[in-house]
Amino acid sequence: MDRRAFLLTLATLPAFRAGKSLAAVDFAAVLPGHKLTFPSDHGAHPDFRVEWWYATGWLALPDGSPLGFQITFFRLRTGVGEDNPSAFAPRQLILAHAAIADPNLGRLRHDQRSARTGFGRAGFETGRTGVWVGDWRMEQSGDRYQTEVRAEDFAYALTLDADGPPLLNGVAGFSVKAPDQRHASYYYSRPQLKVNGTVTLDRRPQAVTGIAWLDHEWSSELLPDGAQGWDWISVNFYDGSAMMAFRLRSTNGQPLWSAATFLDAGGNAQMLAPDAVAFEALRHWRSARTGISYPVEWRIRIGLRHFHLQPLINDQELDSRRSTGAVYWEGAVRVAEDGRDIGRGYLEMTGYGERIRLG
Repeated sequence: MDRRAFLLTLATLPAFRAGKSLAAVDFAAVLPGHKLTFPSDHGAHPDFRVEWWYATGWLALPDGSPLGFQITFFRLRTGVGEDNPSAFAPRQLILAHAAIADPNLGRLRHDQRSARTGFGRAGFETGRTGVWVGDWRMEQSGDRYQTEVRAEDFAYALTLDADGPPLLNGVAGFSVKAPDQRHASYYYSRPQLKVNGTVTLDRRPQAVTGIAWLDHEWSSELLPDGAQGWDWISVNFYDGSAMMAFRLRSTNGQPLWSAATFLDAGGNAQMLAPDAVAFEALRHWRSARTGISYPVEWRIRIGLRHFHLQPLINDQELDSRRSTGAVYWEGAVRVAEDGRDIGRGYLEMTGYGERIRLG
């Protein structure tokens, strides 16, 4: 969803401080009725302002201990230097976040990267998923994705296999974020990805298996006026079904817009309207590092169903001020219904600290 456009626009702030304007930049528009086409839409869309490939999931170590993982690659068209033939012009940036939710440590292990494209430091492919920054990468071959991360205190090399077609969110992939349809993105997901690979913690590599979710989204619009942040959840249910839901919040905490997509075990997708989606916070946790209080336990209503979310660990705060400029909570959650454990998910929450301001 367009949540990451809100973060990524911060990367353009140097252009604003230098007195440059992005008003004349002709970013591509997200339009209703456009049909997503695969495999070409798995690749990058460099004419749009922002884009991201985002994979999260639950992993199991050989002894059964759980871990959460996240990897996100952002592509940003900055609007700077577009008429400059120099290879040094920062026309496109690649930024990345990676994390491991480690219950033995009690907090996230996380790291971040950023670089302008070119010179072999960072880049992207069109026609298929292929994006990298430094020695971090995500590559696609058919319905298989491979991602590698090497950070200071963790590393992983994971293979993610899909056994179904992309799940189109919104109306055929046209995902609206506000009553004004101008605030929209193209958005699809790959749920129920089977994961195999290795995770290295404290210099000790271990084999892992698990289940993951992948999002790919691109847009040129910012979030609507009055948006403070968002809450977003993806869930892989044990029965093979899957769900994505989100809401945007105003500065007073009230919902501005909500939506959800539910995929049943037979592969049939249903889009749910804003009035069918409700988020209710049940418990908060306060970060000792930033002082930000996050609602880490939730009750979420999707249609007639009610889901209870509980975090793998409370401290899944990610400080990305060296790249996208924000502090947010992104973490693994257990999902229950009527007291029964029914799935695993990932929850993202932004805007619980200071409201991000541009310019």
